[in-house]
Amino acid sequence: LGPTFVKFGQILSMRSDILPKEYCAALETLRTDVTPMPLTEVQDILTQAYARPWQEVFSDIGIRPLGSASIAQVHTARLKESGREIVIKVIRPDIEPVIEADLRLMQALARLVARFVPQSARLRPVEVVEEYRKTILDELNLMREAANAIQLRRNFTGSEALYVPEVYTDHCREQVLVMERIYGIPVSDIAALEANGTNMKLLAERGVEVFFTQVFRDSFFHADMHPGNIFVSYEHPENPLWIGIDCGIVGTLNREDKRYLAENFLAFFNRDYQRVAQLHVESGWVPPDTKVDEFEFAIRTVLEP
Repeated sequence: LGPTFVKFGQILSMRSDILPKEYCAALETLRTDVTPMPLTEVQDILTQAYARPWQEVFSDIGIRPLGSASIAQVHTARLKESGREIVIKVIRPDIEPVIEADLRLMQALARLVARFVPQSARLRPVEVVEEYRKTILDELNLMREAANAIQLRRNFTGSEALYVPEVYTDHCREQVLVMERIYGIPVSDIAALEANGTNMKLLAERGVEVFFTQVFRDSFFHADMHPGNIFVSYEHPENPLWIGIDCGIVGTLNREDKRYLAENFLAFFNRDYQRVAQLHVESGWVPPDTKVDEFEFAIRTVLEP
């Protein structure tokens, strides 16, 4: 159906609360198994982006892509001037009109759902698609991703919990991102993590710490943390280090949202389900006419076990 629907499938692959697990497992292939562009096409994109032969900028471009996704493709290479190992991410050519057509179709479907499915009002399908539209169009400009990665890297400079690869900004263009190559174990490969001797308890604690730090300290967080974007360093498994890549989608929260989110966590940890229900009403996350007592009972039924 096109790259926009591939991306939507990637999102659904993480929603085992909506789809059966076997569906999610099938959709996981959309993260990396999209049909790749030929290497010659990638080389043409690079030559066009730099207005000179790509061989003057890079050497040893990998024949097989490291990853091939709906919008972009990633190859290993070396910088000609320094010999540093890098990865190159390139946007697929002529993809914007395809995405715009996909989005028009999704918007039409969302309007139909909003009009004819009364239960959909809570999910706000039209607004969701509009938000998705902004997100996916932002991903078409890799200078945005470069800027996001630079800020996230700066926020965690010297951290023992999270490492963000260096971006080589002099070589970045709207359709080309160049960054340091990293070596790590995919976070979904539990067997490999255990075989490497990873301290799993500390890794889990640092995962929570990294996320909360991004949200509550920096109000700037990686918003596309599926397993294809998260790795664990091979080095020092007793002192595990998360590695985050692909900062095309980031999020921010205002002070009110952060306060409501923090109070929700505290109420949840204290098992104060009435407070959780009240906070959802006060924040506008549920309709204002929601009956707090009934909502509290529903929350308790889900969370207490």
